[in-house]
Amino acid sequence: MPSVLPDGEPMPEDGALPPAALAGAARRPLGFYLHVPYCATRCGYCDFNTYTASELRGSGGVLASRDNYAEQVTEEVRLARKVLGDDPRPVETVFVGGGTPTLLAAADLGRMLAAVREEFGLADGAEITTEANPESVDPRYLAELREAGFNRVSFGMQSARRHVLKVLDRTHTPGRPEQCVAEARAAGFDHVNLDLIYGTPGESDDDWRASLEAALGAGPDHVSAYALIVEEGTQLARRIRRGEVPMTDDDVHADRYLIAEELLSAAGFEWYEVSNWATTPEGRCRHNELYWRGADWWGAGPGAHSHVGGVRWWNVKHPGAYAQALGEGRSPGAGRELLADEERRVERILLELRLSEGCPLDLLRPAGAAAAERALADGLLDPAPYRHGRAVLTLRGRLLADAVVRDLVD
Repeated sequence: MPSVLPDGEPMPEDGALPPAALAGAARRPLGFYLHVPYCATRCGYCDFNTYTASELRGSGGVLASRDNYAEQVTEEVRLARKVLGDDPRPVETVFVGGGTPTLLAAADLGRMLAAVREEFGLADGAEITTEANPESVDPRYLAELREAGFNRVSFGMQSARRHVLKVLDRTHTPGRPEQCVAEARAAGFDHVNLDLIYGTPGESDDDWRASLEAALGAGPDHVSAYALIVEEGTQLARRIRRGEVPMTDDDVHADRYLIAEELLSAAGFEWYEVSNWATTPEGRCRHNELYWRGADWWGAGPGAHSHVGGVRWWNVKHPGAYAQALGEGRSPGAGRELLADEERRVERILLELRLSEGCPLDLLRPAGAAAAERALADGLLDPAPYRHGRAVLTLRGRLLADAVVRDLVD
């Protein structure tokens, strides 16, 4: 089942934010994340806040139904408008994630997007993305999404090898994600992403190369490649604990990352975040860049997280509880935290160091600055941007990014 929510102070019933959070808001980008918590089946590695029909049966009744979910999200978007008041910012990015958003009708996703457009307006050239399961879309569905205003789609490919997909409990057939890219292009999508996972138990270097080559052959302009993280409480974690499948070690993950960098860069992709590559600056996921740069976003849906002006909050997890709160005119927020200046400084280092532009050296305290000097000497930071006041990871530094970050935030 999904992981637990963080601790925090109670969220006001009306969702109101401290005045300081709204100060200077007009100078910050604003995005919306719309969470769809439904899945046809639960993948063995997943601990996201998602629910299958059997998990919802008897625990939410009609409140947790997919049939009226678009209206519930619309209600939260209206709540956002009340909370943000006369905030003049049009929305620059909308990202519909899950779960499997494309289990909903395309018209429902269109209604959710329309609510954001009607309440806030969309900036010129706004990036509008939805995630999609390859088996849950077809050419007509993709055409309907494009007509509704979506211009970017992200398909969960994970692997091109059947036995790897089986370990991950993915139900799509090998080759289907690549077909989806062609169908999305035919529907008029400007940008298409394929998500890949490396380090699955039983995956070989050759399997990983084959997955990358299949993804590149499909012609996306963005590829995300994530190391498999085995989360406690998942079916995969239980299988590893029982000895049914082996645990993949860190050295294998590092080798797979180097293979990804080799093949992607040879195909004209450039990394712009440790796990993300794009063929052009326009192909980058601008919504995720909002997160990495600490901008403002409102997360609507069960378990969704939001951040505005140093205030971070999260919604109740269960779809039934979410629907009940909105139905009673209450914020679905379960808790929040007000980030102090030091917390925001540390978060900037944590997130910005993962970007190809790196983070400013003047964010570092003396101990962190000394650690940066050592990282530079060890070949973990790039000398050229360092001379201009920025800490940028080298390829070797990307392999050790978590360790470098831990040292620099001291």
